[in-house]
Amino acid sequence: MSDARRIVSAAFVNNSSDLFVALGVVLVVVMLIVPLPTVLLDALMAMNLVLSLLILLIVLYTKRPVEFSIFPTILLVATVFGLALNVSSTRLILSKGMKFDGKMIKAFASFVVGSGGTEGLVIGFVIFIVIIAVQAIVITKGATRVAEVAARFALDALPGKQMAIEAEYNSGAITEEEAHKKKMELQREADFYGAMDGASKFVSGNVKVGIFITIVNVLGGLIIGMTLHGEPFLTALGTYTTFTIGDGLLSQFPALLISTATGIIVTRSISEGTFGADVAKQFSQDARIYWIAAFVLAGFALLPGFPWYVLIPLAGFMAFTAYRLGQTHLKQAEADKVKAAQAKRPPEEGELSPVVPLDPLSLELGYGLIPLVDRDKGAELLERVHRIRRESALDLGLVIPRIRIIDNMRLEPSEYCFKIKGVDVGRGKIRMGYFLCINPGGVTEDIGGEKTRDPAFGLPAVWISEDKRDQAERAGYTVVDPPSIIATHLTEIIKRHAAEILGRQETQGILETLKKEYPAVVEEAQKLLSLGEIQKVLQALLREQVSIRNMVAILEALADYGGITKDTQFLTEKARQALARQICLQYADEERVLRVLTLEQSLEQKIIDSRVETSSGTVAVLEPAVQRAWIKALSRSVAAMQERGLIPIILCSEAARPLVKSSTERELPDLVVLSVPEIVPDVTVEAVGEIRLEE
Repeated sequence: MSDARRIVSAAFVNNSSDLFVALGVVLVVVMLIVPLPTVLLDALMAMNLVLSLLILLIVLYTKRPVEFSIFPTILLVATVFGLALNVSSTRLILSKGMKFDGKMIKAFASFVVGSGGTEGLVIGFVIFIVIIAVQAIVITKGATRVAEVAARFALDALPGKQMAIEAEYNSGAITEEEAHKKKMELQREADFYGAMDGASKFVSGNVKVGIFITIVNVLGGLIIGMTLHGEPFLTALGTYTTFTIGDGLLSQFPALLISTATGIIVTRSISEGTFGADVAKQFSQDARIYWIAAFVLAGFALLPGFPWYVLIPLAGFMAFTAYRLGQTHLKQAEADKVKAAQAKRPPEEGELSPVVPLDPLSLELGYGLIPLVDRDKGAELLERVHRIRRESALDLGLVIPRIRIIDNMRLEPSEYCFKIKGVDVGRGKIRMGYFLCINPGGVTEDIGGEKTRDPAFGLPAVWISEDKRDQAERAGYTVVDPPSIIATHLTEIIKRHAAEILGRQETQGILETLKKEYPAVVEEAQKLLSLGEIQKVLQALLREQVSIRNMVAILEALADYGGITKDTQFLTEKARQALARQICLQYADEERVLRVLTLEQSLEQKIIDSRVETSSGTVAVLEPAVQRAWIKALSRSVAAMQERGLIPIILCSEAARPLVKSSTERELPDLVVLSVPEIVPDVTVEAVGEIRLEE
């Protein structure tokens, strides 16, 4: 009952707010035609002041301009509201003349002008002209230009940002809901700046109309006062000019607040917080500027004729601010040093552990490559490493532990080395200041340079200087900078050695995390299989570049067959079949066509008959002559597929698949071997060749 009551009350509040806004907009338009009593006019003018102040404050406290998305519409309504008040006040001033009793206009005019008579009129008129000039020439013109540029840049950048969101979604970095939300925010941003480009014209138009209404008021007042009311020229001029100046100032002051808010909101596109927070942060970054300002003010105070009683206190305030900022920065620096020292401090003799842990994955650099991870120089490699860890988690389903990056004086200055649990798994050399030029095929001209090999794939390459980079790219070479070389090598290391990185502790962490969402699946699998048996299945999948991200499907397959056998190879095949669609789509083209090589039936039967049980699993043990002929025929077929730009894939029976893989793992470690049960119905299989042994 209480929920129903809350729903009804919420609906009533929403309907009431819609009704109130609708009535307010209609009233604003009607005010242009219907005369208003002076009491109501005073109340509405006060409301106009408050509304303008609220708009300015909301803009100042808004973190992102898009958060105040109704600002362009509010700008239109506020402009029309101000003009309606101006028209209503003009009607009352011209109709009543000296009998006009608008308190707000009289009080505002006397307060701003500050004196009576001709002097006050001149002062008020000058102030009015200054406000108009500030709005028209400075604020409105600048805000209009910024809004135009922001709208143009937002619309030009929209396709690129949308493609970036699509790339994130396709790579699995974000979900479909997150991608949709990002696209909606991007569209809102473009729409907002597009609307602001037009809405800024309201402010400039308001200024021009204010000038026109002022002239009409003065001239119309003189005509009505002298002809209809019979007033002398000076009396009519004083009366109507005073009221006009008061009315103009009272209408232009809210307009000045709104135009200021317009300028602020269109110039804060790169802000990360509220305006006050940004000012406090960015004006307190360096204490030296306040010391300099204090000395400059003190120097001015010593010069003859300058007001020392103003400059000396101001200089003291600047010096005090500089001292406080300096102390704050000093304490922060000391705290950072203590944290860094604690992080680098070696363990004391009494704290030495009997076990010296090894890093799951580490990168050792020669001293010549240290600038790649120096934060003062951009630390571009650190950004790449972080991105690779995230991409690996999405591609393989394996969260790579933090990669420790250390310098190693035993390495050559330009050398780097990857280690898994202290064992070297890959290394290479980098020439700082040079680019690695790789021939991907189809190069139109040779380019000179120091010959080498790509450390990630072993492809022939050359080192070139930066001045040859454009020439190499035009010739069709792939040009890679030093951070990209190490990052690419790291990606390949992770793919090739993912099974070694996945230990029992990592497997336990995966299961514990999954148990929060799928407790039944995890508990059933763990009842039938030990942690080590689950780990071996996952390692076997990773060894053949099969992502383990869909852990639910893998554990369900293990739970289905774990009660039948504990054979890791058999369970791995069933897990692969549970991931059949994922595996097929990994190698199929855009039209879902899978182009494969098949085995001659007699050859496949020979491989099956060579099956031998070992402690590490079942392997194929062919006779040496048959093995050589098998690898020779396979290599020829694989080369033919690669020449056509296809991924070499072998399709065979379920019984032969692990044996085919084991018999080719040494010579062709990257060969993809699929079994017939792994092919899903909506993927078309096209056989492009058959492998057979020569007679």
